This record gives sequence, structure tokens and C-alpha cells, in this order.
Amino acid sequence: SAPKPLPSSGPKSLREMPHPLATSSSEEMGPALTPSPDLLLPRSIADKDLSLPNGTPVDTSSPASSSSLLNRLQLDDDLDVETRDLFVTVDDPKKHVCTMETYITYRVTTKTTRAEFDLPEYSVRRRYQDFDWLRNKLEESQPTHLIPPLPEKFVVKGVVDRFSEEFVETRRKALDKFLKRITDHPVLSFNEHFNVFLTAKDLNAYKKQGMALLSKMGESVKYVTGGYKLRSRPLEFAAIGDYLDTFSLKLGTIDRIAQRIIKEQLEYLVELREYGPVYSTWGGLEVELSEPLEGVSACIGNCCTALEELSEDMTEDFLPVLREYILYAESMKNVLKKRDQVQAEYEAKLEAVALKREDRPKVPTDVEKCQDRVECFNADLKADMERWQNNKRQDFRQLLMGMADKNIQYYEKCLTAWESIIPLLQDKPETK
Repeated sequence: SAPKPLPSSGPKSLREMPHPLATSSSEEMGPALTPSPDLLLPRSIADKDLSLPNGTPVDTSSPASSSSLLNRLQLDDDLDVETRDLFVTVDDPKKHVCTMETYITYRVTTKTTRAEFDLPEYSVRRRYQDFDWLRNKLEESQPTHLIPPLPEKFVVKGVVDRFSEEFVETRRKALDKFLKRITDHPVLSFNEHFNVFLTAKDLNAYKKQGMALLSKMGESVKYVTGGYKLRSRPLEFAAIGDYLDTFSLKLGTIDRIAQRIIKEQLEYLVELREYGPVYSTWGGLEVELSEPLEGVSACIGNCCTALEELSEDMTEDFLPVLREYILYAESMKNVLKKRDQVQAEYEAKLEAVALKREDRPKVPTDVEKCQDRVECFNADLKADMERWQNNKRQDFRQLLMGMADKNIQYYEKCLTAWESIIPLLQDKPETK
């Protein structure tokens, strides 16, 4: 069964959060691993600089903007337009043909009243690899948060033309949704890399800076587990993992069946287009039957048009949402794995303290910092999971209602077409 919705930790400070490995009496938390009481060290979190195992600092402070505070307090509520202070759209795709490559760029328009931006409006052009750069930067700098997925970069040659209007428009919609999800997030929307992506005229200069920093840090930007192995997840995070596995499996099955249905619809459409003209040709040979036969031919033609529209709606509106949420589930699994890695490191340090080895005097401080990282992960992951569940409910409600409407319209058009030829097929009274 699906897990209960997890409550958002909101703006609660780390000091107020329960110990991540301590037993909780809450029904939602359930029992978890309980270290020895002498290992629960006193914390002075406010005086500590939080950082990941690789040394990357973790910013847990609230952004200065008052609107961000409002977003934190109303993390999963749809804010009115008046309370929003950042609007981003992706439109106007253009094809660029160069000597070495051909690619598409999209116009990214930003309107804002935030103090972090120097101007109230920006307009820049970005290509797919720029969006990919942004997502990678968000994963590096915000490892405790769920980063929205991008549409797949590669397409099968000979099957999909990546420069066709249909493909470009589908990708534009996906990129627009990607930025809007970041914009609506109370933490990601204040990320400095997101600000650069929206405002910099020359993004390549920032990319080069990032590469230089990467060369200095080496592999430290990647999440290093250090060989730690998690004993067991707390029940609430185990429930999240089970839910994501089931969700991915079911959604993948729906996606495959939907693609097969669309394929069969298109094959049926080819047959219909050959089927209709036969009645018209027959009508030319049968003078007395010409009118009803022409009517049947026209009726089949109308059904062809209706079926073509239904298939297009399924391909352009239904399938992309399924694929986005399949990728979303994978992104959430990755964040869950990172959380497990930090908890595993924490457990290893607790065990080291239990041995009371005198040659490691700094272990208590390390345990303290690691405990903070676990709590930070727990709070951010639960808040993002709750937000994701709310977005998912809204998106799928809209998706399924739209699919129902499209099918109703299709069958209504077919019914109207067939009803229109009934008078032509009925016996007419002979004139005297």
C-alpha cells in the first residue's frame, strides 16, 4: 500500500528536529535504529558549519526574501499570482546551423521583483546543454533536494526527427515545465547558478569557471560514500523507497501500453484512409447508390480526422507527462540513496565513538556534524517528497481529465459523422 503523506518540516530549525536514529513514538515516523544513549552527544548546531562528506558546504539558512519565507510556510499550496515574485517562460525555438553542428536554442524570459536580480526583466537564449548544465549544478550545490528532471537528450535516429516542429515543441514544453518547477521551489529558486542561468548573456564564461573549480576539487564534488554500508533505513524512508519502486513499475507499464495503443491507432488510421475512398469509387459505378456511398466515404474521412487528433493529443500531452514522472521517480531515488549514504557514515562514526579509541580525539565533532547532515537530509527530503506528491496529484488529475475529454470528443465526432448518413440510407417514399 502507498505510504502516508509525509509532513513537511517547513522552516523548523535543526535543533528542534528529533534525532534521526532515535526511537520515535509518532505513528508516521515508526521505530528506527537506536544508538547507545552514551553516543547521543550534545549538539551546538548553530556554531557549526555544515558540510557534506566531500567538504561541500550545505546552506541551511533561509533566503533573505520575504517571499521565500512565505513559500516555506506554504510549501505545497498554490500561491496567488499577486504573491509570486519570479516568472520564467521558455518559448521561441530557433534552429542554428553551424559548420560543426546544428542545434536549437530557446528564449528564456524572466520577470521578477526579487532583490537578488539587478533588473526586473531578462531575456536570454539557451540550448539544451545549458539546461543540462543548470541541473548538474543544482545537484552539486543542493544535494539534499529533489531536482526536477529534464527530458531525455538523445532520440533514436530514423524514428524521431529532433528538428521537426512536433519534437521541438514537445521539448520546449518540457524545458518550460522544468524551469517553472525550479521557480516554484522555495530553495532552488534562490540558487546562484539558477540566477546565472536566467541572467547571464554569455553562459559559457560561467561554465569555464565551473570546470576550473572542478579540476581543483577533483572527485570531491561527487558524493563519496567512503565504503559505508547502511544497516537499515528508518521505516518512513523505507516506505518512500518501496512506493517509488512500485510507482516506477506501474507507470512504466502504462507508458509501454499507451505507446502500443498509439501505434495501433496509427496503423488503423492508415487502413481507414485507404478504406474511405473505396466507397467513393464504388459510388461512381452505382448511380442509384452514389449518394449514400459518398456519404459513407465522407463519414470515414471525418472519423480519420478525429482519430488523428486523438493520437496527436496522446503523443504530445499524455506520454510526456508519464515519462517526466518516471524520470522524477528516478531523481527521488537518487536523493534517497544520498540520504542513506550520509546515515551510513553517521552510523559508522557512532560505532567508532563506541569503541572509545583514544587515537581519534576529533570523532565526537565529526559525529556531531554528520548527525546534522542526516537531519538536514531528512527534513529536505520529506518536504520535497510532500511537495512532489501534491504536484503529482494535480498533474495527473489534469492529465486524466484531459484524456477523458479528448476521448469523449473523439467518439462524439464519430457518432455525429455516422448519424449524418442515416437519412441517406433510409428508404425514401416513392414519388407518384
